[in-house]
Amino acid sequence: MDDSTHDLAGYRLCLQGHHDGFDGLSLTRHSDGTTTLYGVVDQAALHGVLRKIRDTGIVLISVMRVEPGQDIDASTGA
Repeated sequence: MDDSTHDLAGYRLCLQGHHDGFDGLSLTRHSDGTTTLYGVVDQAALHGVLRKIRDTGIVLISVMRVEPGQDIDASTGA
């Protein structure tokens, strides 16, 4: 990852259930039955991911903006 990407804010999304199929995003499956997605860096990409979540009927628990340098693992947002 280059420095310009590292300096961008991004988003962390928490979903109900364990999921795959979100190419280009990092994901973590949690023991509580949720999945957290990381790596959405702009609003256009965020809207694309939200559209996919809606179209597949996945329950969206939370969306959190992650500022540059913020620890994305600080909480799941759930």
